[in-house]
Amino acid sequence: MSRPATTLVTGAGGFIGSHLTEQLVRQGARVRAFIHYNSAGRRGWLEESPVASEIDFVAGDIRDFDAVQRATRGCSVVFHLAALVGIPYSYISPQAYLRTNIDGAFNVLDSARMNEVEKVVLTSTSEIYGSARAIPMDELHPVHCQSPYAASKVAADQLGLSYHRSFGLPVVIVRPFNTYGPRQSLRAVIPTVIAQVLSGNGAVELGNLHPRRDFTFVEDTAAGFLAAGGVDSLIGDVVHIGSGTDVSVNELADHVGRLTGRAFTLKRDESRVRPPASEVDRLVCDNRKLRIGTGWQPLVTLEEGLRRTIQWLEPRLGSVRAGEYSI
Repeated sequence: MSRPATTLVTGAGGFIGSHLTEQLVRQGARVRAFIHYNSAGRRGWLEESPVASEIDFVAGDIRDFDAVQRATRGCSVVFHLAALVGIPYSYISPQAYLRTNIDGAFNVLDSARMNEVEKVVLTSTSEIYGSARAIPMDELHPVHCQSPYAASKVAADQLGLSYHRSFGLPVVIVRPFNTYGPRQSLRAVIPTVIAQVLSGNGAVELGNLHPRRDFTFVEDTAAGFLAAGGVDSLIGDVVHIGSGTDVSVNELADHVGRLTGRAFTLKRDESRVRPPASEVDRLVCDNRKLRIGTGWQPLVTLEEGLRRTIQWLEPRLGSVRAGEYSI
């Protein structure tokens, strides 16, 4: 029996990438994980993964064409997740986002073309739409970038679609809405709320409380990537991954308080507030294209996902700085 063709995951050591990599391995895929090079040889969240011994690790920099070109050799599918994703830091260093997110996408796409990769699944983001103009938001929603991060992802999207139209490269653009769950950085709203509540200081410092987001548990998001990459009908197209429901930051804090049994007050921290014209007020996913086209659907409710995230983060509180704002 022949071995399955190799699947490459860039950004494999990250939050979503590590869950996606593990799901691929558990489904029997032969996986190559592209990990950001570091002198300690660390593999991110896959460092202590129970399936680490079954993964082919390759270290490099997504901005280095030669490294990416070598990593894609012999691969049938590439899931491209490597990116700079923190929106606040894109206000401080926008050029870093252009170099990583646009150049990185080019390196993956051109390497895939050269190496005759059968499919590229390119990661986008719902942030490219800006505040919702219609609810729910389908894949034809107008694009309105409100941060340098969002602009860099739009450019990468269009580059991917251009490679499909110009060179016939089989590309699928996946746009996840907000993802949460174990392994997420405290720069994101859900883990920072949980960490501050569990720290017992009695106060939770946040930015704006009114924005509403569509949150999907990370295992469901990873399954959505696999579903989108598993059908040919989405080649040359854009598809959303999201729950189809939204919740405000204020409501999230209430949920966490109820699940933890902790009382606290909310305090506005001006350093966490986005520039007024950059704040995205509402995002709600229309996930019908993915559901109808692949049969995918989110399985983990917000309450269950928050409970599992709390259970994961609580024993790790000693290794995080709960009250410190990480951009």
